Amino acid sequence: MRDSADLYELHPGFDDVAGLAMLVCLDGFVDAGHTGRQMVTSLFDRLTAEEIATFDTDRLVDYRSRRPMMTFVENTWTAYDTPKLALYRMHDEEDAPFLVLHGPEPDREWEAFAAAVGRLVDHFSVTLSISTHGIPMAVPHTRPITVTPHSTRPELVEGHTPWIGRVEVPGSATSMLEYRLGEGGHDFVGYAVHVPSYLAQSQYPRAAIAATEYVAGATGLVLPTSELEETARTTDVDIAEQVAASEEVQRVVANLERQYDDIMSARTDPEERPTLPLADDEAKLPTAEELGAELERYLAEREGDGNG
Repeated sequence: MRDSADLYELHPGFDDVAGLAMLVCLDGFVDAGHTGRQMVTSLFDRLTAEEIATFDTDRLVDYRSRRPMMTFVENTWTAYDTPKLALYRMHDEEDAPFLVLHGPEPDREWEAFAAAVGRLVDHFSVTLSISTHGIPMAVPHTRPITVTPHSTRPELVEGHTPWIGRVEVPGSATSMLEYRLGEGGHDFVGYAVHVPSYLAQSQYPRAAIAATEYVAGATGLVLPTSELEETARTTDVDIAEQVAASEEVQRVVANLERQYDDIMSARTDPEERPTLPLADDEAKLPTAEELGAELERYLAEREGDGNG
């Protein structure tokens, strides 16, 4: 393996950066409801970002699997949207600094990437790394949002009862980074926000707000949510209108509500270890796909009309 230090370039002027939390936001893996993407977009829109280190995306990105956009005007190429994976410093709404690792999930050299991030964690004495994304689950949008937390030490997610037992899933660069940092004795906590399976392909701001709040709770940061709240209110109305217009949708949501309430009641019993079904549990939710298609089509039409 080549030296992982060759994978990134440090920028001058950040010798004072030390002892901060680092938010890891990599695009490309499962993110139901566009949960993580909406959260990090809100951060970049509302807070100032200073670039501390830049990764060599030419080594990490498979351009043929995710072709960068280019702009052509009349008879010439005028722009190329270069993929960027970088480490940034931001300040929250009370001017407290924190780090954000953001960009496309690497397609190649995961081990070198994890080693490189580990070097940066050591270099800047990162106190806690944290990630969040959305996963589709058989939950109704009418109930409080739940989450599956995970961490490199049990103490970091103390008080959370597991929603899921043992499961094998395709890996991601973020998950492997968490695993490798844990092996190196570094703290990492992640939050997989449960998104109603029928809204997994749509933007679901409520999930992004929940993700932001979990990150804030773990780090003590004061992060912006006002714009997400405004968008969420509009989306809530859209979903409510669609549910009211269809008896079939109402029936499925009612079934999900009963299932959710039963599970929440059972979780108060220490002898019980109920698990929340995943989105593809067709035995329990035979009509979830139909509901999802209808809601997603409705929301997409509203976005196309400029109402989303």
